[in-house]
Amino acid sequence: MVDFRLQRTAPLPLQETWRRLTDWPRHGDTVPLTRVSARPPEPTGVGTLVVARTALGPFGFDDRMEVTVWRPPGEDTPGRCRLEKRGRVVRGWAEIEVRPGPGGRTRVEWREELRLPFLPGLFDPVVRATSRAVFGRTVNHLLRSG
Repeated sequence: MVDFRLQRTAPLPLQETWRRLTDWPRHGDTVPLTRVSARPPEPTGVGTLVVARTALGPFGFDDRMEVTVWRPPGEDTPGRCRLEKRGRVVRGWAEIEVRPGPGGRTRVEWREELRLPFLPGLFDPVVRATSRAVFGRTVNHLLRSG
């Protein structure tokens, strides 16, 4: 099992930060060979299924996630989303939280627990470092581009 946390402060209003971080198809923009979709596509809510399909030709796997908590931020109140990972290859959960920060900025916290049942724990340090890099790059991209 691998767990990690990312924290950022975005020079964006709370609502815009939330919108960017929960634009599911854009999550695949920075992950090679990955496409992300949601069902239903709009609006997201509890029960929405988010699927990250990573594939090279006919070989690939789906990271299936279900939104189990969906609390968009209010004018000055935090927002929180929890996704339960329910795939055969990737299990665990991810949480995205946004809260008001100083000077109209927004604080972002992304927490994730990954379980890769087919990979021995010996590889946890590599999986943790790789996951932090990939998800960190994704969060940075989402926050930078509207």
